[in-house]
Amino acid sequence: MAKLILALTHAPSWPWRDYLEMTKPKVVALMLVTALVGMALATPGWIPLIALIFGLTGIGMMAGSAAAINHLVDRRIDTIMARTHNRPLPKGRVAPRQALIFAAVLGVAGFALLYALVNPLTAWLTCASLVGYAVIYTGFLKRATPQNIVIGGLAGAMPPLLGWTAVTGDFHGHGMLLVIIIFAWTPPHFWALAIHRKEDYARAGLPMLPVTHGVEYTKTHILLYSFLLALACLLPVLVGMSGPLYLLGSTVLSGWFVWRAWQLKFQPERYEPIKLFLFSIWQLLALFVLLLVDHYLELLL
Repeated sequence: MAKLILALTHAPSWPWRDYLEMTKPKVVALMLVTALVGMALATPGWIPLIALIFGLTGIGMMAGSAAAINHLVDRRIDTIMARTHNRPLPKGRVAPRQALIFAAVLGVAGFALLYALVNPLTAWLTCASLVGYAVIYTGFLKRATPQNIVIGGLAGAMPPLLGWTAVTGDFHGHGMLLVIIIFAWTPPHFWALAIHRKEDYARAGLPMLPVTHGVEYTKTHILLYSFLLALACLLPVLVGMSGPLYLLGSTVLSGWFVWRAWQLKFQPERYEPIKLFLFSIWQLLALFVLLLVDHYLELLL
């Protein structure tokens, strides 16, 4: 560990903005919001301070490590694609060796933090998520099947459960319900971007659904998954995790998502895929904020 840190800190340069970019901070921030909600819903009271601080820090560090590995593994593809060709590795601002050291230090430190100061279950589940995203999805599924994001999406859907176990130290079905929401949300979210960047993915030789089965087929799947997402969003209410405020808000958000997916399919001139992609990010954020507000509103009342 000490040698890794020494090698990293004695690199010829330390372009910290490039290293920060490799951690995909906006994506990690959204993941941490969902982990925070998992923590909140796991306890009838306020979140224990140790779990809150060190749990979110460790989960964030390991998520950043997974993102950096993604940058490293995809550096050749990133050079080809317009969306990613300016990333630090394709542009040579960070060397592959330094990226690997950075990811290793971040991941090992995050795991140690979770294991020592939170609990071993959370550390191992977070490690499994890192391997699922950085190795199984990025290294294999992404290049092997058009269902890559459906299968690999489970790794990215784990943060609410990680937040739950950080507080309780126990695996619970209610935490998995939050995972199911993100699992159902991921394919339509990503496929909207894949349609927008279809030519990029085709040029890079990646078997994304719009490339292998066509845009209309993908739009149909987005619409179908929007209904599945709407059903998944009702699960916290059905098991008593959330109340009327969340039910009302999630119903509006789900209806809006279905409407936008319907427009994407049947009124493409009025609604572009990239708009659905951007909307889906705000929809998920709003959904989990609703879960959080609903939980503490009931607690205060």
